[in-house]
Amino acid sequence: MVEAAVGLGVIISLIFSEILGASSGGIVVPGYIALYLDRPYQIIGTLLVSFFTLIAIKIVSRFTLLYGKRRMVLCILIGFIFGWLSRNLLFANISVYDLRMQSIGYIIPGLIANWMERQGVIRTISTMMLAAVIVRLFLIVIFGGEVNFNV
Repeated sequence: MVEAAVGLGVIISLIFSEILGASSGGIVVPGYIALYLDRPYQIIGTLLVSFFTLIAIKIVSRFTLLYGKRRMVLCILIGFIFGWLSRNLLFANISVYDLRMQSIGYIIPGLIANWMERQGVIRTISTMMLAAVIVRLFLIVIFGGEVNFNV
């Protein structure tokens, strides 16, 4: 299931990039987000980690030159650290529900933050969510209406 989601995400990302001229937060991001559309708290957690990573990048860029690979690596590294913190420090068990606002993966927030810095927050989030919904719809069609994509 994960392989199909990532593969479809790559295809949809490429189509969006070519037709709309907007990236969906990294080429593998829509596939992973599509798998978690039934867990909105994790998507919110991922976006928060990405946003905090973006803020950290903006602060660091005031003191050093950040561009190209240097910016990408720093985005991924800071996103990794904030994602780790969200997984290990931020959680709340409320009755029978487990409301974890942890990030999805360790690399995804950094990829999203990198594209937020390049093309803007709203454009990145809207393109990413649209691509993720399209990937999810394709997955539902391919797997015959199966909506339980436990990762």
